[in-house]
Amino acid sequence: MGRGIGKRETDASVALLQQLKGRGHPDAPPPLVSDGWGGHREALMEVYGEVPDYRGRGRPPSLKQPGEEWQYVQMVKQREQGRVVGAEPRVICGQSAQVYAALELHTAYVERTHLTSRHMNGRLVRNTLGFSKRVSMLRAASVWEDVVYNLARHVKTLRLEVNDGTRRWLQRSPAMVAGLANHIWSIEELLSYIPVPNNT
Repeated sequence: MGRGIGKRETDASVALLQQLKGRGHPDAPPPLVSDGWGGHREALMEVYGEVPDYRGRGRPPSLKQPGEEWQYVQMVKQREQGRVVGAEPRVICGQSAQVYAALELHTAYVERTHLTSRHMNGRLVRNTLGFSKRVSMLRAASVWEDVVYNLARHVKTLRLEVNDGTRRWLQRSPAMVAGLANHIWSIEELLSYIPVPNNT
């Protein structure tokens, strides 16, 4: 998981892909599905693309090319009178059969994540005056949203059924599931303690 923030969608996509490159995908991007908007394709080329080896006469190639193992598909939404009536998958990189077999051809998970972000972070709400005029302020609000979501909120899909007589469910935060916390933090704890990174 990662978050890219930038003034343009291409800048945000580049920031996200650079995070992925440093988190276990150094040579090629993971299989990707995106919508048809934004600069995702350009960002892929900038972060992962390679200029092919020059062998032969004439001018050497200067444009970056996708790798043979890349798998990337765009879900292009069809609209009628402003409403989404369907989505068409378009394979951008990779062999169609392999891409379709490896990827779920929808953007439901990221759309759900975006909705949660807009509920928690007023700077991401559409058609509002609460937008960020500076990228640094948007970044700060987004970091706070990430901290609250991962440490101070219980997520219904992560709860455990315990039925120990006093309660039916053990509520858990994403940080608890990842082994980074042993309880759901309060906002007071978030504002009082400085987390120390542990890279062991």
